[in-house]
Amino acid sequence: MKSWLLLWILVWNGIAFVLMGLDKGRAKGQKWRIPEKVLFLSAALGGSIGAMLGMSFFRHKTRHWSFRLGMPAILAVQIVLLLALSFRAVLFP
Repeated sequence: MKSWLLLWILVWNGIAFVLMGLDKGRAKGQKWRIPEKVLFLSAALGGSIGAMLGMSFFRHKTRHWSFRLGMPAILAVQIVLLLALSFRAVLFP
């Protein structure tokens, strides 16, 4: 895997994890919340594992079906894309 892609994935996973924690803290304090579309966008940009870990660690958005199904679906699409890129690199060097 290219180093820039690995860095991209690591950064977005960290961002998605932190966003879940921040939103959970704001939910407890009844403060302004992070929009759900921002949480999904951070996952779609490469942070799906971080978002799922944040959901589990902070026990946040775990009752929302859109998150329980959406985050794994985003991860599955990302895995397929990474596999396609990997096989493309192997087959067409």
